[in-house]
Amino acid sequence: MFGRLASYLDSIRARDPAPHSRLEILTYPGVWALAWHRVAHRLYRRRLYLLARMVNHWSRMTTLIDIHPGATIGRNFFIDHGFVVIGETAHIGDDVTIYQCVTLGGTSPDNGIAGKRHPTLERGAIIGSGAQVLGPITVGPGARVGANAVVTRDVPAGAVMVGIPARATTVQGGRAGDAPFLAYGTPCSEIFDPQTQKVELLRCELEAMRKRLDALLAEDERRQA
Repeated sequence: MFGRLASYLDSIRARDPAPHSRLEILTYPGVWALAWHRVAHRLYRRRLYLLARMVNHWSRMTTLIDIHPGATIGRNFFIDHGFVVIGETAHIGDDVTIYQCVTLGGTSPDNGIAGKRHPTLERGAIIGSGAQVLGPITVGPGARVGANAVVTRDVPAGAVMVGIPARATTVQGGRAGDAPFLAYGTPCSEIFDPQTQKVELLRCELEAMRKRLDALLAEDERRQA
């Protein structure tokens, strides 16, 4: 048990440069919200819905993070800061990171039949601050959603999504496990400010196009030689 806890805290420390110790990470609201959710989810699966909701409400009051007891969450899930909402049928894989003010929201089925209404985030996905991921869609492994994006369609593995509605950029995010962690899901600059996301992503796209052009020119020269 203590080994798993230490591993979880270390996974957070690898994604957040702010804490100076594991004990400091234990003060994070995201850690407590996940701990309370584990309790609420067990009660929910045993159909003790009222008790599950009571735990959920306590967690929301103390952490400002609202995770429905029915949501399924994998290992090493990290919520960096609060004001996050996660719906009942959301499914979150291992090593997923969510920043503040994110909503994993659902859609209301026209036929009135309750089913899969909330997103699935696969392993290693990163959801930037203020993003809204809506409906029974899938965010693929290693995909990254930029700050304030609104995602309503499936996201391919390794894609970087920005805008309203969200669209894929030419900047590659990388599959889970084979790319370094990028805070806020944004590549390139180490001094990146989420408020200048569009400019930063355009710069990244320009760099990618220049590299591609250089490669094409080099290939053309080899053919002519």
